[in-house]
Amino acid sequence: MELWRRSGGPGGISGSGEQLQRSSAVNRLTFLAGVLLLWALAIFGKLISLQVMQHAKYTAIAKSQQEHRVDIPAPRGTILDRSGQPLAISVPVDSVSVNPQQIASLRVATELLGNTLNLDQRELFARLTWARENHKGFMWVKRRIDPFASDRLKSMHLDWVTFHQESQRHYPKGEVASHVLGAVYKDEEGAGGVERALDKDLRGHAGSERMVMDVKRRGLDSHVESAAQAGEALTLTIDERMQFIAERELKAGVERKHARSGTAIVMNPYNGEILALANYPNFDPNTPPKAGDDPYSRLNLGASVPFEPGSVFKVVTLTAALEKTTMRPDTLVATGGGTLVLPGRVVHESHGGYGTITMSEVLEKSSNIGAILIGARVGRENMYEYARRLGFGQKTGLPLPAESAGKLRPLTAWGTTSLASISMGQEVSVTSVQLARLGCVIANGGMMVKPKLIMKRGDKLEATEAPVRVIQPETAITMRTMMEGVVLRGTGRVHARLDGYTSGGKTGTAQIFDSVSHHYTHNYNASFLGFAPVTNPALVVLVTVHNTSGENGQGADAAAPVWSAIMTEALRMLDVRKDIPESLIAKKPVKVKTGEFDGDIAIADLGEPSIMDGDATVKQLLAEQVKPAAKDPDEIPAPLPLLALATPPPHVSEEPMVPDFRGKSMRDVVEETSAAGLDITIEGSGVARAQLPPPGAPLRRGDKIRIVFTR
Repeated sequence: MELWRRSGGPGGISGSGEQLQRSSAVNRLTFLAGVLLLWALAIFGKLISLQVMQHAKYTAIAKSQQEHRVDIPAPRGTILDRSGQPLAISVPVDSVSVNPQQIASLRVATELLGNTLNLDQRELFARLTWARENHKGFMWVKRRIDPFASDRLKSMHLDWVTFHQESQRHYPKGEVASHVLGAVYKDEEGAGGVERALDKDLRGHAGSERMVMDVKRRGLDSHVESAAQAGEALTLTIDERMQFIAERELKAGVERKHARSGTAIVMNPYNGEILALANYPNFDPNTPPKAGDDPYSRLNLGASVPFEPGSVFKVVTLTAALEKTTMRPDTLVATGGGTLVLPGRVVHESHGGYGTITMSEVLEKSSNIGAILIGARVGRENMYEYARRLGFGQKTGLPLPAESAGKLRPLTAWGTTSLASISMGQEVSVTSVQLARLGCVIANGGMMVKPKLIMKRGDKLEATEAPVRVIQPETAITMRTMMEGVVLRGTGRVHARLDGYTSGGKTGTAQIFDSVSHHYTHNYNASFLGFAPVTNPALVVLVTVHNTSGENGQGADAAAPVWSAIMTEALRMLDVRKDIPESLIAKKPVKVKTGEFDGDIAIADLGEPSIMDGDATVKQLLAEQVKPAAKDPDEIPAPLPLLALATPPPHVSEEPMVPDFRGKSMRDVVEETSAAGLDITIEGSGVARAQLPPPGAPLRRGDKIRIVFTR
């Protein structure tokens, strides 16, 4: 009864159970609501994180999945010759890409692409497999394909293949000026020549394009973010016609002498513009290099490869002598019997001794001993100063890669016979461009010009550096006259004469030094440096043929004919007026006796050590030790005098000879011929430049001498 009362009477226990149930339900609902609230808060927080805090991150991820950025290469700047002829241009071509995710069968795709584009199918299949496994939607198959291959591939209508238009470098003149231009191969990067040296100017600025793709990686739209900016156009000083002639004649000359290589340079002596810079062997820049190609074919020998110049360097020796000593062209030099004994070596004349000759004849005959004796008068310090002053041992500043400065050692590194060696063109290395610049100094009246290869950048003319005077005008004029003597009477008289033009120059034949055996070889670097016309030079031409041999491999026979052919055509192209009348142009070739100073090798004793050895000065050597070779083994030779300044002995002949009137004024010629009772015919005015019969010919009774004067 008591329990019943406590429970509230009938129904008390069940009422309590219901309350407990209601309380439990409320608790469950409250817990569920809390869980739902926390879940909602978590979702809201995640949304906040995704939509607000990490919005930029996931937007970028979405774009990377939906869009693909493609660079738009900029076409390289065009390269033109001085008359506007294109030498290097960029032409539009197709490049091919694929979407690996869309390809149904990689093996079928590999076979189609490989056969059409001439690709290695094993390598292509590996690239496609890797791209698919790494979920790539874009892969380059081949850049800059052949137009015919592009047409064949387009005809297949493959929806997973995309074509992109790019530019490819093309050289419409083929091998012409290839060493000056260089080439462009992988990734539009310049390789050699102007293409390499001025790559930043020519390359331009690439643009960019974004491609929008769907879930199947199919292209839907594209957007150009930035347009490509073409590279800067360059106009060279090169004349394409003259360059072609120089390369043609150089190739013929090198092959005719079975030489290894060669260089030819045509320059304007007044502003330094290079009208032609030819090298042989040459190459086609449209074709990439292959294994087995001649390593010299892509090397710019004219600017990058120095060599010993040989007798051409005697121009420096005699120029210094005219300015630093009292020597004049008619000063006598006692060269002795043709052999000069120096410590550790013997120097020979190439064709025996000349005895006592004038300074002009030292240059004409290319006397090695004469040059050494003149160099002794000049002295070490002056010789070094003038070699530097005339541009040797320093770069010219041409916009070509790997230009060499050559080698002119400081005075402290000169050895016992260094002055003797340098005086005749050994123990110093030069480039062909440096030699051509030397010719410009003589031709333009003593001014050093900077060789110039770029005429315009875009529409803006390239500035020309002002020339610097390095020798006196009278020195340059005297050297021009002496170098004309080389062509008229000396080593260049057979192959360096021009039809209708006066010319001057200097031959050079330097023995090639073997750095392995440390001795000079019987192979030569044959050169000819010259200008024309003499009174007002329009052009300077330098020709060097490398690695010749034998009597016919010397400068007079190997380089001078090439020089003459190039100079004749170049003067014709520039329409330079002839300064020798047609009636006085020799119709018959000049006859030369065998062995009559038709060579100019600076010969060293091949059995002796390198001429780089020694530490005394040449001046001391010549004053104390230099002696000519004895003709008789029992005869003790007397010391060789450095210079003889006496008047030259009169010419002795059994019959009258035609005098030499060249270089004289009309007044002097008239007075001389009147006094001698000679009958002459005068043409033109100014200074006597040519005559018939030639000087030294027999003068018979009744002969009339025709003399041509020019200004």
